[in-house]
Amino acid sequence: MTQSRIYMDYAATTPLRAEALAAMLPYLEGATYNPSSLHREGRRARTALEEARERIARVLGVKRKEVLFVGGGSEADSLAVIGMARAGSGRHVLSSAIEHHAILRALDRLRDEGYEVTLLPVDRHGFVDPERFAAELRPDTVLASVMYANNEIGTVQPIARLAALARERGVSFHTDAVAAPGWLPLENLGVDAMSLAAHKFGGPAGFGVLCVRESVAIEPIVHGGGQEFGKRAGTGSVAAAAGTATALELAESERSGRVPGVERLRDRLEIGVLASVPLSHVNGAAPRLANIANLSVAGVKAEALCVRLDLEGVAVSPGSACTSGIAGPSHVIAALHDADPREAVRFSLGSPTTQEEVDRILQVMPGAVSELRRT
Repeated sequence: MTQSRIYMDYAATTPLRAEALAAMLPYLEGATYNPSSLHREGRRARTALEEARERIARVLGVKRKEVLFVGGGSEADSLAVIGMARAGSGRHVLSSAIEHHAILRALDRLRDEGYEVTLLPVDRHGFVDPERFAAELRPDTVLASVMYANNEIGTVQPIARLAALARERGVSFHTDAVAAPGWLPLENLGVDAMSLAAHKFGGPAGFGVLCVRESVAIEPIVHGGGQEFGKRAGTGSVAAAAGTATALELAESERSGRVPGVERLRDRLEIGVLASVPLSHVNGAAPRLANIANLSVAGVKAEALCVRLDLEGVAVSPGSACTSGIAGPSHVIAALHDADPREAVRFSLGSPTTQEEVDRILQVMPGAVSELRRT
């Protein structure tokens, strides 16, 4: 009997929730209308779009006008970093060495425009030192951006403290919170801007949210009409907004019940691998996301192990799915200075993950590693 496949890449993307799809269907079936149009049909679409915006604002604890709809997490990060820097008067930006490539490439763009960028190092577990962060803030620092939780190793930064330190110096603070919904609180972080991607919490792919305080200036990077309060042009997707609102509400309402069970399964996986696979270790340390286990196996290349596990029916990733087209090892693992970045594999669990699936992985891992070490 053929065994079903095991999906352990929920940090890359989550399946579209049935409830989110149901919320989207009324705006996908039959005629669809432009929410910027003035006729009755357009006004109905506009009402639905703004209702979705209001629902998302309630989950995040912000004002409706502080919720911007964009084309995904990468665009949200780019708009925050480039748009907030350009709108300010300083020429220095502070970030960390383990940010998502959406942040790092946006910072490269700012460098090309003459900005000075400082990337803070992290310790061997992946944490930014708040004292070092405060020391690197300068009179000309226009923006600081540090991710809430790392998408590869799961480490959770002290965002509220970092945001408070930036605020004391009059520096705007952004956080990439794409990995956080459903696993961490999203309210009362004290940040000026926060990025989310719908497909990370059961919403539709290709849709994101940038939450920006009303008092924060931001320059658009997508130009055209005056949509999204003049901060991001383009016809809004009513269906995607409705699906995202539903998925985010469910992710938050289920969070307290989901986290303990997934955390136990993650720990079972890690403990089992460490006990059965010699020279293996966990990358990252608490506090970290309940659903991510990043494991290094000495002498075994991550890509080779991922392929071998795929043949066993297990879908995992050597790191962020967004870096699959980028040559070279993980910059996140390299920043830890405690592991070979070519040997790190990310197992990311989700609500559907079962103990039986974890135990099956533990059955095949030792043999897969032994086989690869012999080749």
